[in-house]
Amino acid sequence: LKTDRKTDGLMLRQGGLVIHHGCQHITVLISITPQYYSRMRQTMKKTIITAVGTDTVGIIAKVCTYLADNEVNVEDISQTIIQGYFNMMMIVDTSNSSKPIGEMVTDLEAIGDEMGLKIRCQHEDIFTRMHRI
Repeated sequence: LKTDRKTDGLMLRQGGLVIHHGCQHITVLISITPQYYSRMRQTMKKTIITAVGTDTVGIIAKVCTYLADNEVNVEDISQTIIQGYFNMMMIVDTSNSSKPIGEMVTDLEAIGDEMGLKIRCQHEDIFTRMHRI
């Protein structure tokens, strides 16, 4: 599958392949064994990125540009704006990035400071342990 727009892409999840084309999501069901999915997840370095602050133009663009420049793949993203306040959560795969996570944390905090946001970057294991009920 070839895509010609930067917003198009593919995402493999357990139970299916999600094809993103513009504003539409199409899920194609394919057979993925639990063993394959588990092996695939073990090779990935998942990191959670959150951003909170006053909404302004270009927040997602600036964060995603930084991530793309550092070979970090965005696997999932959610963002909301409530009465002018911006909130975003991303799940990213840093396994192809040569940049150490510590530098990424510092760089993303600096981007947040420039834009008047609080941006946090944590490995998935740390995020999960901190938010356990």
